[in-house]
Amino acid sequence: MDVLTGKVLFIALFILIIHSIETLAYAVRLSGARVKLIASALSLFNMMVIVSRMANMMQLPVTGSLVDTAPKENTLAFVEQQYRILIGASTLGTIVGIILLPTFTALFSRAIIHMSQERGSIPSLVKKGFSLAYIKRGIKHIHVPKLSYLKDIKLKDVPLRLFFFNMIVTAVYTIGVLSALYASLLAPDRYGSTSMASGLVNGVATILLALFIDPRISVLADDVVNGRGSYMHLKGISVIMIASRLLGTLIAQLLFIPGAHYIAWMTKFLVEFN
Repeated sequence: MDVLTGKVLFIALFILIIHSIETLAYAVRLSGARVKLIASALSLFNMMVIVSRMANMMQLPVTGSLVDTAPKENTLAFVEQQYRILIGASTLGTIVGIILLPTFTALFSRAIIHMSQERGSIPSLVKKGFSLAYIKRGIKHIHVPKLSYLKDIKLKDVPLRLFFFNMIVTAVYTIGVLSALYASLLAPDRYGSTSMASGLVNGVATILLALFIDPRISVLADDVVNGRGSYMHLKGISVIMIASRLLGTLIAQLLFIPGAHYIAWMTKFLVEFN
């Protein structure tokens, strides 16, 4: 039985899209600070989050079915290989987001301005955005990332604690669902509690990002708008955070199996508690 099936490629595509969108969310903050329309940028950011979460919800049942359709022999190794491909898709998606970052920063800047002109009407914005004239304008803003984009970015301005925290939380978020599903194979007698633990793991990771990462970036964006900070400093922080996110998806490969064993061990106490 082949490890790389059409179903695995389908899930990998969804995961690639999810991580690309979440990486490009940094472009929205940069764009909002550039055009000094933070509230409108936040609205566009929320739209991207909704799309990302919807894509995540769509791929979850299919990802879980990989456990159900795994061969009876050598099941653990087979599922591990498939899930490592999916983790690799998260890394590839982050890289795609990095490549598209300069282009989407320019496009989002204009989208935020047009959304403000349309008084927040998303249908009008979409209609205008897909018109031939605006598509031609958008093509002109396609940029390939260059080393000059990193000019004036100072590593000393980036808090190392924030860098490593973002990296670890990203790693946990990347493997939350996969480790929980793999744990159901390690502890088949606790299939329900282990597979449902993914919601708890990802929920905690999302809360940590919302509490400790997003507010710091948002305050920096506000400082740029209010003239208390520089755009280059915000761009530097955003680029470094994206780099830590990329490293987080790579570390996820190392944490995948230990995370599954931890979830299997943790659910044992839940069963004993009952």
